[in-house]
Parts: sequence; structure tokens; C-alpha cells
Amino acid sequence: MQEKYNPQEIELKWQKYWAEKNIHKTETDASKKKFYCLEMFPYPSGKIHMGHVRNYAIGDVIARYKKMKGFNVLHPMGWDAFGLPAENAAIKHGVHPAKWTYENIGYMKKQLNRMGLSYDWQREITTCSPEYYKWNQWLFLKLYEKGLAYKKASFVNWCPSCVTVLANEQVIDGKCWRCDSEVIQKELEQWFFKITHYAEELLQGCDELKGWPERVVAMQKNWIGKSEGVEIDFPIDESDEKIRIYTTRPDTIFGVTYMCLAPGHPLSESLVKDKDKLEAIKAKYGKMEHKEGLFTGHYAINPITNEKIPIYIANFVLMEYGTGAIMSVPAHDQRDFEFAKKYGLPIKVVIMPEEPSAVNSQQSAELLKEAFEGEGVLVNSGRFSGFKNADAKKAIAKYIEDKRLGKRTINYKLRDWGISRQRYWGTPIPIIYCDRCGTVPVPEKDLPIILPENVKFTGKGGSPLLESEEFLKVKCPRCGGDAKRETDTMDTFVDSSWYFVAYCLNNSINLKSQISNLKSPLSYWMPVDQYIGGIEHAVLHLLYSRFFTRAMRDLGLLHISEPFTNLLTQGMVCKETWRCPEHDYLFPEEVKDGKCIHCGMDAEKGRVEKMSKSKKNVIDPDALIARYGADTMRLFSLFAAPPERDLEWSDKGVEGAYRFLNKIWGITKKFKIQTSEFKVQDILDLTSKLQPSSLNLLRKTHQTIKKVTDDIEKDYHFNTAIAALMELVNDMSSFIPQTDEDTYILRTAIKNSLLMLAPFAPHIAEELWEAIGEKNSIFEHQWPEWDKELAKEEEIELVVQVNGKLRAKIFVSAGLSDDDAKQRALQEQKIKELLKGRQIKKVVVVKGKLVNIVVS
Repeated sequence: MQEKYNPQEIELKWQKYWAEKNIHKTETDASKKKFYCLEMFPYPSGKIHMGHVRNYAIGDVIARYKKMKGFNVLHPMGWDAFGLPAENAAIKHGVHPAKWTYENIGYMKKQLNRMGLSYDWQREITTCSPEYYKWNQWLFLKLYEKGLAYKKASFVNWCPSCVTVLANEQVIDGKCWRCDSEVIQKELEQWFFKITHYAEELLQGCDELKGWPERVVAMQKNWIGKSEGVEIDFPIDESDEKIRIYTTRPDTIFGVTYMCLAPGHPLSESLVKDKDKLEAIKAKYGKMEHKEGLFTGHYAINPITNEKIPIYIANFVLMEYGTGAIMSVPAHDQRDFEFAKKYGLPIKVVIMPEEPSAVNSQQSAELLKEAFEGEGVLVNSGRFSGFKNADAKKAIAKYIEDKRLGKRTINYKLRDWGISRQRYWGTPIPIIYCDRCGTVPVPEKDLPIILPENVKFTGKGGSPLLESEEFLKVKCPRCGGDAKRETDTMDTFVDSSWYFVAYCLNNSINLKSQISNLKSPLSYWMPVDQYIGGIEHAVLHLLYSRFFTRAMRDLGLLHISEPFTNLLTQGMVCKETWRCPEHDYLFPEEVKDGKCIHCGMDAEKGRVEKMSKSKKNVIDPDALIARYGADTMRLFSLFAAPPERDLEWSDKGVEGAYRFLNKIWGITKKFKIQTSEFKVQDILDLTSKLQPSSLNLLRKTHQTIKKVTDDIEKDYHFNTAIAALMELVNDMSSFIPQTDEDTYILRTAIKNSLLMLAPFAPHIAEELWEAIGEKNSIFEHQWPEWDKELAKEEEIELVVQVNGKLRAKIFVSAGLSDDDAKQRALQEQKIKELLKGRQIKKVVVVKGKLVNIVVS
């Protein structure tokens, strides 16, 4: 055993050992209880950051712990490799997206291995490889067969200067991120997945997500957005046409003063003569902050009041929700109110607060400064005036149905998932267009449709695939005539919506062979037992994964409906920032003696914020490993905060973690106790022979095993588990063995502390395990068990006084805090009776001896 702890040397040693022994390889074995632990896979951006470190360290502790607890653990890793950054790199640097991506993967994989993560790399997947995206295409075809994939016109972000479609993240303050031109809305044919087919099931399934954070479940429910309302037709004056609207507020129908249609509504073209103005409204579609309208020159009839009301085209009305048309009630909807004020439209109050002011309802409409959206009583509403509006919703809905003017119905905010992307670096959509046969799906035997490599990246003119003749031109699989391929590629969320299934197939992905296979690895491994990732994915990624799981279930691939049993959303890694009036954000090394090294001006320490390159408050994991080793980095990231909370970076905290590892190294070296020939009977038989110091260490060891186990099992409170382990190591450091029994107790403490340390700091645990003469990897040994009797807290007798006089004696845990001792004394029945009617002035606690309650 070396004199000093040298993390770089021992970490490389054990990483090599694990790789050579294939210690992290997992096989499907139905005779064993399984545990599937998964962290969200990264985009191969080039380097891992501290957010990655924390995420993967959390997952690695869980995976290693479960393996030591006897589970057959699946812990895979791969790469979410398609996406816009690779294409941007191709445009900027002239490097092919594939080359850029695979080089980044190679570097990041080395970084992950250097962290000592227990991944089964034989199951590695890369979503940009044809072996993977072939099955994206196959799943698309299966969804197409079932009517769950379809094409329709939809509005997209369009940059007229770059002549291309932009993703939402490429639109910054309404302008193109690349050329700063004003982005408009343009209607294009787009492919969609019909996620709304599962809307109700997805909503009901939220109630089964017991292992998910409550706020994530709430976000899922809100995104699906179920509402109950009424569909009702508003006839167009002097026309046979009708405008069907959906409303959740039938109680306001007497206050409708105008109608609004979405720019893409089927009636907008026929109602608007000035097509240029209509196109101008379409260009501003969906921009809620700038409400724009166009009067059609036509009127509708309110079927309840028979009043004529003007019909407008409005950019804030969405085709994707409801019917693409709304009845506008400006007195009771703020959006409608602002539009009415802008275009001088009437405002009619039909709901008043239950205790209205002296002004009558007609006057209050003129005085309104904003819409009244609260609860109240109906006015100006015919036979329903005087109803509370909550009761009026039901009564008016029934009236509408009784008069056959409409019907009660259910709606969802959830929209179908638009998967079309006019980009190159994504999965080609397996569709062919033939002038004779129309839309033709690519035959399964022709999959995968592979991205061509010989393309040009200019950033203009739409997808580079449009310029690739070898890709674009194809023979129709039905008639053999000339045809063209679809040039849109799939949203990268498609790749990540089923990747967790692919891992189960051990890198031999063949979904077709798994259909209705009861002995499929999918039946054994799915669902994921523990999923770990950032809160930023709380809605879309998780919702799409839940959709795909149900769709794959209905294809006969899966036997489950929910993909993830438990979800942990780890907090962010945050650090203080530094700023200079001249140079804005500064790296810490750019600050010396409180001044900017560039200009000499005073540098101001800013608030603690999420680590980001833009704010220059990042920590390089490679540099940290080079200085302290991976175990220190892992240990600090796990100890500094509970996993679900934000972690505030602390250089002192890193130093503290490093000192702790050195301490346990020093203890083991000092008392390097090889397997002893000392024989011991049942541990409880030994306790009667022990000195108090030995018994205390033995008791502390078993209490620590219980504490660490409980903290891991209950919400993964690694920080308190590590704190308990540190306490045990402190006790070990002050313990000096005098007898064989003492030596045995110390060996027990060292051995169990290493077993408990192993998931957190695996390299040093392996090295010290070997140093004390144990055989094989520490991870081939079972997690330690505690003895219930020894794990019991030692009890002491505590005297309880009232005004200095002995009134009771109680037995409490020896380690009880002063506050807990105080509460325990006050809860004692005899003391409670003595204190009735008396005022407590103060409570004095003499630790481990007495509690004196001073009363008036």
C-alpha cells in the first residue's frame, strides 16, 4: 500500500481492472430480481460539465448500491446524437456533422470512463447511427399504418432572409438567431404524431406515477390540459355557413360582442377578400404579445341572443386548440379585452361581483380598466340573471343542449406532436411521393433510409437534402415510376422517446423480432425502475416517452403503459459570478485581489447562478479530476446537497471531500489489518468482553450501516449518508486497539466503512479493500447488514425538573439533541399536568443530564 493517497494512479488502475474483467456487463436473467437504473443520455456537445457529473454520479451510486444489494442491474449509456448544433458546426467550420458528432462522442466517453461510472458499454447506442434510426423509421411506418402518423398544413417559423424554417430555439426576440431578420409564420405541410389519441389515457396515467415528483406530475397534467365545455354553432349572417366554437365559459355567452377566427381557419379564405392583409395576419400567427386583427366585413349571429356580432381574423387564435374559432367576451377575458380596446369593439358586462359597487352594470362596462375574470353573479343574461356563474355554466350548457344549439364536450390543450424538421441531421422520414400513387410509405425491406454524406451546408434555402439528387430521386415502390423522397427529418425528441427500450436489447436492436414475444428482454427489463434527469425535461421528453410506450404496447412490443416507475429530477449546479463594468462576466482566475486583471477596475461578486459558459462561472471537470481525482469530485457533488436540490459550488467543500478520503486512506494504512486468524463467536457474545470504547465503535458501526442504508433507500439522501460515514471514520481515527477483540472491532469498522463508501467513491474503496487483504472486486461483495440490537441507540436517564425540583425521570437516546430533549420533557404526561395554567419562562438543558423548566 502506498504511503500517500494518489487518486490519479489508483483510479486508472481500477478503471482498467473493471474493463478487463467486464465487471459492469449485464445479462438478462429471469431467475434474478432486476433493477434498471438510467440517467438521461447526453447530447455529444464535446465536453461534459458539472451538471453531467452530478447527474451521472447520482445514477452510479444507485446502480452500484443495488448491485451490492443483490439485484441484476442494468445501467447503460448512449448518445442523443442528432440535432441542430452538429449542423451549425458544419455551417460554421466546414466539418461534416457525422465527423463532428463522433469525435465529440469519443472524447466525452473518455471523460465518463474517467469518472469511474459503472456503465455496460456493450449496450451503448448512438441515435445518429443507421442501426438505431432504422427503427425510428420502422416505428414511424407502424404508427402510419395505425393512423397515428399523418401530414397536414401547419404554421412554422420562417426566416425570409435565410429562406429556411427555424426551430423555436432559433428564434430570439422574434428574430432569426443567425441573420437577425424578422421571423414570420408560414404555413407548410408537416408530419405529426397523433399523441392526442392517448390524451385521456396519458392524463389518467398521471395518477399512477407515485414515484414521480408531484410538481412534474402536475406539469404533465397541465400540459395535457383537460377541460369540460360546450361546442356551439354561430350562424354567419346572410350565409348558410356556421362558425363552430368551443368554450369552457358558457356562463359568459350573453356577453359575446365579436367573433375571432384563426388565420388558418377554413372560413378565413372565403370571408376575407383582401388576401394580402390575410397573409400579413398569418405572418404574425401565434405572437400573443402583439395582438393583430382583421375585420372580415361579415357578421355572425349569437344563437342565444340573436345579436349580430362582427367576425375578425386574429393572430392569437390557434387552430391547434378547440375549433380554431372563439367567441370573444371582452368584459371577462383579458386577451379579448385588450383586443376590443385596440379595435374599438363593444364591451358588455354579464358577471358582477357578488357585492358590486353602486354603479350599474352598463356604467361599469365603460369604466372597466381590465377584464373581470373572477367569480360572481350573472347580469344582462336573460333568464339566467341572478345565477351564480358557477351554477350558470351548468344551466346554460343544459339549455344549449335542450335547444339543440350545441353539445357539451371535453377538450384538451394537448396538441398533436409536429415531428417535421427541415434539417439534415436527423432521421429521414420514410415516405415517398409519387405523382401517380400519391403518398407511399417506404417498404420495410428498404429500411434504413440512410442520410447521404455528400451534401452542402450553407444555412440557407431549407434542408441540404433538397439539393441531393441521389437522395431525392427514387422509384415509386408501387408503380415503379419516378418519385421523390420526403426531405423532412424527424424531431430529435423521437430518438429519445424510446431509447430506453433499445438498451434492453443489448445493442442488437430488432424491434420486429420482439413483437408479442413473452420472453423478450423487454418483458424482463422494462419499465425503468429509476430514471434521473433535469427538470427541464419534465414535460415534452417525458410526455413523448409515455406516448411512445403506449404506442409500442399497442404494437405488441411492451407489456407496460408507463416507461419510468420512479423519477428523480436533480437540482442544478450553481456558482457565484464575477462581473466587471468594462468586461462584463469574468472567470474566477480573471479576478485578483478583488480587481479585474484586464483593466484594474473593481470586480463585483455577483449572485449564485446556474453554471454556464456565458456567465463564466463554470468548473472544468477534467481540471478537477487532474487535481483531486474523480472520487473527490463525485463525493463532493453527492455530499453538498440532497440530489433534488440545487448544489452551490464550494471550493472549500471540494477540499473537505478530498481531506476525508485522505483520512480514510491514512486510517487504513495505519491499521492495515490483514485477514486475522482471530476467531470470534456470535457478535453479541463478544460484546460482554469488550471495553466501553470498543463497544461504542461496534455500536457506531452498526448504527452507521443502518443510517446509510436507510438514507439511500429513502429518497436517496446521499448527503446525510455520507455525513454518517464521516462520523464513523472520525470515531475510527481516534480508536486505538489494545486487544485482539479491539483489533477485530476496528477491522469490522474499516471493512464496513469501505463497503459503504464503495458506491460513492469506488476507486479508493477498491484499493483499500485490496489493501486489507480482501479478494475480488468490492462490488462482488454484498452490502453490509446491521444487527438490530447493536444498532439501537444507547439510552440514558434524563432528570426533568420544574423550578429546580425533581419531577420526573425519562429514558432517552444518548445522542438526543437539546431541542429534542426539551420537547421530550415537555411531552411527559406528569410534566404536562404540572404545567397546566402556568407560563413557561425558559427551559434549561444540561446535555445528557437534566432539563429544568422554569415557570411563573
